[in-house]
Amino acid sequence: MRRPDPAPPSPGPSDALPGDALVLKAAEDSLAGRRVGVRRFTPFLGPAFIAAVAYIDPGNFATNMAAGAKFGYLLLWVVVAAVLMSMIIQSMSAKLGIASGMNLAEACRARYRRPVTLGLWAQAELVAMATDLAEFVGAALGLYLLFGIPLLPAAVITAVASYAILGLQARGFRRLEAVIAAFVGVIVVAFAVQVFLAGPSGADISSGLVPGFDGTESVLLAVGILGATVMPHVIYLHSALTQRRVPVTDPEAKRRLFRFEVVDVIIAMTIAGLVNISMLVIAASVFNPAGLTGVGEDLTQVYDALGSVVGSHADVLFGVALLASGLSSSSVGTLAGQVVMEGFLRRRIPVWLRRTITMAPAFIIIALGVDPVIALVISQVILSFGIPFALIPLLQVTADRRVMGVLVNRRVTTILGIAIAILVIALNTVLLVLTFAGA
Repeated sequence: MRRPDPAPPSPGPSDALPGDALVLKAAEDSLAGRRVGVRRFTPFLGPAFIAAVAYIDPGNFATNMAAGAKFGYLLLWVVVAAVLMSMIIQSMSAKLGIASGMNLAEACRARYRRPVTLGLWAQAELVAMATDLAEFVGAALGLYLLFGIPLLPAAVITAVASYAILGLQARGFRRLEAVIAAFVGVIVVAFAVQVFLAGPSGADISSGLVPGFDGTESVLLAVGILGATVMPHVIYLHSALTQRRVPVTDPEAKRRLFRFEVVDVIIAMTIAGLVNISMLVIAASVFNPAGLTGVGEDLTQVYDALGSVVGSHADVLFGVALLASGLSSSSVGTLAGQVVMEGFLRRRIPVWLRRTITMAPAFIIIALGVDPVIALVISQVILSFGIPFALIPLLQVTADRRVMGVLVNRRVTTILGIAIAILVIALNTVLLVLTFAGA
């Protein structure tokens, strides 16, 4: 491994603002054992919640609703498996930032030759654009569904709102984390009420935990669910959020810090997982029994059907959740894009320019009148194909004791990571074979 270049500035704070300084002091007290009970965990909650937003973005709405409406509870096991995978992956990503002081993009630049680095950067940028397409179109759809604003003006409003959210970063990491957590809270409440109104059967939910497929389309949706749930860009981002958030150098302090971050990951990913499960369960319990198997493919139809079949303002709750998801996840996607560009190329551009570049494809899609829901589903498949290109380098780096020191992967962690990579690659391969064979 070649010697790494000095690390460029990252989204993680290096010079803490007053509000952040209080959090850092509390974190130091927790690491030193001066805070007990639940209070010792609170200073470390945040990075995983920012990452979790990407796991409940509008792409999840499209793939989960389509899967539930078309196949009922058949693919519920895929959602559960994807959530468990996300916990393992995001824990490794957080651990990399703590152990090495580098994010994944920087670690790749230090580890691989330039042609490999450029190739990884190119595919990561493609993934970032696919991510932003889903998130930006989703927010615009939310504005259209709730207020009847045409998609193009809604896209402009989304752009302005995302600039404002990203502007919070300049006022400290805790402010941004608090706003993102509030968006997550809105999404959770909205879907919790929808599940209550839908009244799903516990026996039917249990039946969906048995692995199985039903033709090419179910495999396509399974790959889309993986792409929407195990997000490649936040594998890069999470390591950046932890790399300098709570500076520690002592090996034992790093161990303690990582244990606290694991709690953050488990809480955040469990919440994201329950939201994903709720999406599929709602579609499976409301649309599939009524024969509305094609409803999930169009979020506008989902909105209308929830209003007519379920009632009790379920459609409004869905629209609010979609809008909150799009606004928050688009901001997180831009942060991830910064990490990718800075880490691989050592090039830093203003946030507003990065936001403009990554949202351009979404504006083009909307302006051309392309079906936004089809764009959402396809974007999630692209994301699924990008997972191995982030996961394999993460596995290699976190298994290297020279980089990770005392936080090097345990053998079981590496084995689980390899199994996840093999599963994703296998699903993608099966999808290609079935598609070209016309099955």
